[in-house]
Amino acid sequence: MDCGIFTSKTVLLFLSLVFWAAGAVLAYVGAYVIKSNDNFGSFIQDKYTLVPAAIIIGVSVVMFIFGLVGCCATLRESKVGLSFFFLIIMAIFAAEVAALVFSFIYKGKINADLERSMSEVFVHYDGQTTETKAVHYLQTQLQCCGVMNYTSWSNTTWSNSHNNTVPLSCCKNGTSQCTGRMDQPDLLNTQGCERKLDQLLQDVLSYAMLVILGVAIIKFFGMLSVCVITCKTDNRRSGYQPLYA
Repeated sequence: MDCGIFTSKTVLLFLSLVFWAAGAVLAYVGAYVIKSNDNFGSFIQDKYTLVPAAIIIGVSVVMFIFGLVGCCATLRESKVGLSFFFLIIMAIFAAEVAALVFSFIYKGKINADLERSMSEVFVHYDGQTTETKAVHYLQTQLQCCGVMNYTSWSNTTWSNSHNNTVPLSCCKNGTSQCTGRMDQPDLLNTQGCERKLDQLLQDVLSYAMLVILGVAIIKFFGMLSVCVITCKTDNRRSGYQPLYA
């Protein structure tokens, strides 16, 4: 068998097999991005992160379905099947590029929007509303306190009406004697939540972008392999030549 044909078929078979694995990884990444947005959605007014997440999950579903198509088309060396597989790969490649673009755009907007939206949530904190649960979850999970730092609470109505204290979710883990008093900073998580949440969202998107980029590179080589097989079939060979020939 022609070395170029053998190599191209091997690449396409490998690509077909990793379609399922890559689809599973992309589904996990998309779900993780959405879960992160759900957990901290009260602090993010602009839902830019849901755009790349939705694209990622959509791509993963398509990859599961068409992995079988690529495998069958490659083994049978069907020109129609390979052409269809090429269109599938190209469409997914374009979607992944779009997801990368949206991810870059959102990474630039996170810091600009986060402080403003977080400040609004913390100002309306009253110990009872849905925003209250979101604030407690944020401060507990990220081990932070206030927007910029724990002293940010001094500008809120809740703190002024509670003897200038902070919520108990600001207390360090395992500190039972903590009452939320600001004059006892050694018992509190003093770092602000804005910086920690910004870093968390940046890390999530960076992870998603690396996965998308890696899969997109595989798709690119897959498209080249389809071109090699179809061109050589038209110009040099007649009939079917199996992979094991």
